[in-house]
Amino acid sequence: MEITTRELKDVDVVQVAGRVDSSTAPKLDQVLRGLVDNRRTRIVLDLSGVEYLSSAGLRAMVSCLREVQKPLSGGDLRLAAPSTKAEEVLELAGLDQVFKVFADQVGAVGSF
Repeated sequence: MEITTRELKDVDVVQVAGRVDSSTAPKLDQVLRGLVDNRRTRIVLDLSGVEYLSSAGLRAMVSCLREVQKPLSGGDLRLAAPSTKAEEVLELAGLDQVFKVFADQVGAVGSF
């Protein structure tokens, strides 16, 4: 799994590629927690390159969502361009109704 992050205005874009499974999800969790710890609470997670998404990956995403949506944080975690595989997993878990999902990064970043 590869993770790249970049800032676009006051939004952090985290792009994930490869398999997000029980062995790689801790790395994703670490990146997301690092942003939150640095008071970066407007996050777009680009899932266009995700080949596989396990429950461990979903846990990392939901954990981050809870942190950034705390009243004092005032942020959100939004998803951009989920791959077909990622979209299927999100739907099966019912998380497509929890996360705000956008067709591309531009739409997700602009939604803030």
